[in-house]
Amino acid sequence: MSENRHGPVVDTSASRHARLRPVAPQDVRVTDDFWAPRLRRNRDVTIPAQHAQCETTGALRNFARAAGSVGGDFSGRYYSDSDVYKWIEAASWSLATDPSAELGDRLDAVIKLVAGAQDTDGYLNTYFSVDREGERWTDLVVRHEMYCIGHLVAAAVAHVRATGETALLDVALRACTHIAERFAPGEVPGTCGHPGLEMALVELYRTTGDERWLTLATWQLDSRGAGVLDGSEYLIDHEPVRNQSRVTGHAVRALYLYAGMADVVLETGDAELRAALERLWADLSGGKTAVTGGVGARWDGEAFGDAYELPDRAYNETCAAIAHIFLAWRLLLLTGEPQYRDVVETALHNGVLPGLSQSGTEFFYQNPLADAGRHRREPWFSCACCPPNIARLLASLPGYLYTTSDEGLWVQLYIGNQADLRLADGTTVRVELTTGLPWRGAVGLTVSPAAPTEFTLFLPVPGWAGDDVTVTVNGSAVPVTAGSRQVALRRTWSAGDTVELTFGTEVRALVAHPRVAATHHRVALARGPLVYCVEQADHDAPVAAIRLRGTEEWAAEHQPDLLGGVTTLTTAGTAVAVDDGPLYRPYSAVADEAQVSVTAVPYYAWANREPGEMRVFIPLASR
Repeated sequence: MSENRHGPVVDTSASRHARLRPVAPQDVRVTDDFWAPRLRRNRDVTIPAQHAQCETTGALRNFARAAGSVGGDFSGRYYSDSDVYKWIEAASWSLATDPSAELGDRLDAVIKLVAGAQDTDGYLNTYFSVDREGERWTDLVVRHEMYCIGHLVAAAVAHVRATGETALLDVALRACTHIAERFAPGEVPGTCGHPGLEMALVELYRTTGDERWLTLATWQLDSRGAGVLDGSEYLIDHEPVRNQSRVTGHAVRALYLYAGMADVVLETGDAELRAALERLWADLSGGKTAVTGGVGARWDGEAFGDAYELPDRAYNETCAAIAHIFLAWRLLLLTGEPQYRDVVETALHNGVLPGLSQSGTEFFYQNPLADAGRHRREPWFSCACCPPNIARLLASLPGYLYTTSDEGLWVQLYIGNQADLRLADGTTVRVELTTGLPWRGAVGLTVSPAAPTEFTLFLPVPGWAGDDVTVTVNGSAVPVTAGSRQVALRRTWSAGDTVELTFGTEVRALVAHPRVAATHHRVALARGPLVYCVEQADHDAPVAAIRLRGTEEWAAEHQPDLLGGVTTLTTAGTAVAVDDGPLYRPYSAVADEAQVSVTAVPYYAWANREPGEMRVFIPLASR
């Protein structure tokens, strides 16, 4: 087994086809005023609250029942094991950056519970362990057996990289050995209705060095569209993955599948899979992604719709935004292309953060871009995939801030931090990054290698900044080429060298492609990395009546006591009269528009006050 403690979330350190290598979360301490409190709340509130939910719902008790230590019936959905595994992953990454004896003891107890539920042949699924033993592996379409093991493996890898302990990894290895024997590559096709095991198997290969797991992951991919499942688009089983070019089906399943494909490409360089990924990404980014980075427009099947089918009331499952990040991150590691970094940033701020309440204890499953005031966060769900998914992503977030390559060091997310990093040649570099983002576009870095060292520091120019960017090194201006999405600073760096960047944070009024019929003649507001919305709590006029002209001057004001501290946007707009007249009327009879003040708040913060209407896309005035 390879040395695996202190590893990154996705470990491409030995991946022959990776352009970039991530850093371990342990190497980065988040310090900024926006993200540090959220990570503390995740550690101190969200993760403990989710453990309590796993107790209340019986998800933990199911493992004790499978071990024979308690009686009674199975509780919850047949995939509830995955809730526990995602909690383990979240707790593990949290321990990696913030050691806690209390959380460590709780985690050890849960792992002991999981280990006790495993059968002697390696099989592990509490739904089938007691009274459904004869039904194992009889319904690959629905029952999520491999999906649950995928989350077990992800949890085990996180645990060993965070703590160096292998107890859960041993459980995961036995479970995967059972699957490899039951669905032997080259002999017995096998895959799951819900992908997820594929990327976990590749990470297991990276952790152990055992090529069995990479082979099994590839076999899982190639078993899709081969008559193992039901042949449906919903399961992304309608054709072999190597032939696919259209993003379709259940959004989370699809993006987990594509992330697994990307993992295999990172290790093998498989040209067919890479070409398929390029086609699929073009379809996804070209007509099936919300302005927030959310994906999966249809409530029916939690699925992707047709190209440009992006309604205001889209489903946009929180898990799908997280899966979007997983895919984009792997494509970034593969190519180094800034477009993927931008997706990670957008989806993180506007697709994932809305899924968590200010309290840290309530969650959105869906994230529509318009609501009548009825959609509220909840403490848990009968299908509880989203809450622990949010927790594990936030706990691992420090591992997404930097990458390295043979050329040098790459900043990926402008989040304030202190980091101790190692370059490809072994040189250690301490980096301190300060920033006012997402509110102010100022970024400062202090770069301190252990000894003067020549390398390139790569700094992204976010898509939202356009050409409004300045860069200085030790106070001297550095020219930035118009249209550049990245600044590459090649020099001999010495301890205490400074870099300062400024990005424009002007309000942007965004319109969708003309083929997006649902948002025709409407604008969405964005500033920096954040998408904004209008909420009823800030307006006397009904939100549905508010109109803009799209060319307004906006006043940005930071309000530290509002919604945990946000920068609001205010302008003069209009509101049409809302009356009890006929449903349809002549255009000439459209009511006059009255002047009103319009206030927008970050979309991630909506629904944290009293219920009321909300909109991201605001209609333009008709006159």
